[in-house]
Amino acid sequence: MTDPISDFLTHLRNASKARMEECHSPHSTIKFGIAAILKAEGFISGYNEGQDANGHKTLIIKMKYVDGAPAISGLNRASTPGRRLYFGYSDIPRVLNGLGMSIVSTPKGLMKDADCRRNKVGGELICNVW
Repeated sequence: MTDPISDFLTHLRNASKARMEECHSPHSTIKFGIAAILKAEGFISGYNEGQDANGHKTLIIKMKYVDGAPAISGLNRASTPGRRLYFGYSDIPRVLNGLGMSIVSTPKGLMKDADCRRNKVGGELICNVW
């Protein structure tokens, strides 16, 4: 697998479209950080760590639905291994004129776009969520 973050985002996108109650993905620190931001912004109900049948660490995401519709209506990967996208804090693009959010990997850790602008820190644009 060349892009585990993209694979994780695809798991979330497919689980929300299939109306699954929870989604399982291999664990990593960056995926855990993305899940924390999605939980804080209300896109998912919760997340925790678990183990699969072979004893490997997994990340269990509880999906959120509002009146039967998924809370995540769109999710795409911005920066890929073949094309990294770096932005200064003032150049981070807005998602749907501020209705969505971007997740940015900064020297201070993963942050949403509004926090990057507030703290005046830029970095690699990981994904966009709306």
